[in-house]
Amino acid sequence: MSLYAHAGTPAAPQSARIGPQGPLSGLRVLDLSAYIAGPYGCSLLADQGAEVIKIEPPVGDNLRKYPSTLEAESRAFVGVNRSKLGVVLDLKDPADHAALMALVRTADVLVHNFRPNVPPRLGIAYDQLKAINPRLIYCSVTGYGESGPLKDKAGYDQVLQTMTGMCTLQGKRGEPPEILYGSVVDYYASALVAAGVASALYEREKSGQGQQVGVSLLRAALTMQSARLVWAEGEPKDVGRDMRSGGITGIHPTREGHIYISANTPHFWNALCEKVGLPHLAANERYDSVRKRSQHMEEIVPQLRAALAERTALEWEALFGEAVPCAAARSVEDMFDHEQVLAEGMVTTFDHPTLGSYRGFTRAIQFNRTPGPEPFAAPTLGQHTAQVLSAQDLAPRPPTGESA
Repeated sequence: MSLYAHAGTPAAPQSARIGPQGPLSGLRVLDLSAYIAGPYGCSLLADQGAEVIKIEPPVGDNLRKYPSTLEAESRAFVGVNRSKLGVVLDLKDPADHAALMALVRTADVLVHNFRPNVPPRLGIAYDQLKAINPRLIYCSVTGYGESGPLKDKAGYDQVLQTMTGMCTLQGKRGEPPEILYGSVVDYYASALVAAGVASALYEREKSGQGQQVGVSLLRAALTMQSARLVWAEGEPKDVGRDMRSGGITGIHPTREGHIYISANTPHFWNALCEKVGLPHLAANERYDSVRKRSQHMEEIVPQLRAALAERTALEWEALFGEAVPCAAARSVEDMFDHEQVLAEGMVTTFDHPTLGSYRGFTRAIQFNRTPGPEPFAAPTLGQHTAQVLSAQDLAPRPPTGESA
């Protein structure tokens, strides 16, 4: 059997999670996925206590090779693979394939993001794995779904953004489309992975049976646009489906920096006008609804921006307080020490075998009774291969909720 242990300094075994139980403690997840959507979905499961084993080919998840100012590891990989054990298996090698099958027998969940024509060739299609573990929840993350003319086409976040109209609507009317940076489709798909798997696990408690869960980037991209995907009978094709509310709600320049303001409700519109010294706008019946303000934005926005130019973005943010929903434009680096982020415990310190100490995000969901164990750093390539494949780790486990 080929074991690709990392040559760096080994970290302490992490299979025994430190800290309180989470809602998914006692469950084992096999993460065969790469990039963001599948891996981060599995990290969300790990946040909730599941033991997640990330299984990579000998060359590793391609995200490890993405550009990064960190020399020892990719920032992207580390950011989306917290709290996992790292194992390397070459699924084309018979011995390694057998090792995976042994893991499948002990697993509750398997997640992958292969195109639909690949799993049968690797011997890991749902029907093939169901035969050896009927309780397995099998989640496949694809670009376009399991059927249709594009099912075997490679799909990526920004490809699906562009295909589904997100980039066209992000750009200004009549100007070129614009990408939404930040892998928003991938991250939303990861939330669907975690939610779909959790629902399937819940159903399994009643039926005793596993099932296949399908998540696609196409489905994620369209789910994000449910408010736009409404086409009433008799409407023309181009009816302006964007949800932007006419220029008042949006990002505005100030004396220094920019600020986002949301003033759609009558209460917040009146408060905005009062705070910036333009009470006559609130008193004008021509501007007393979001729709009317949208129609007259060319009259309102210059006055609003002239008033905002009197102070900095941070000064306005403090002045608006709770009266006007707003945020001064910041960099993501500012979030590490933001008082609200710290108060909510969203950032913690991790120890990594090659990166050393770093600060990063902890968990996305709070549970008051079963908060879950402490998160730990993403694995190096093959860091836990020998540990996970040891005989005691592969001993069959009873179904969740049953005693041995």
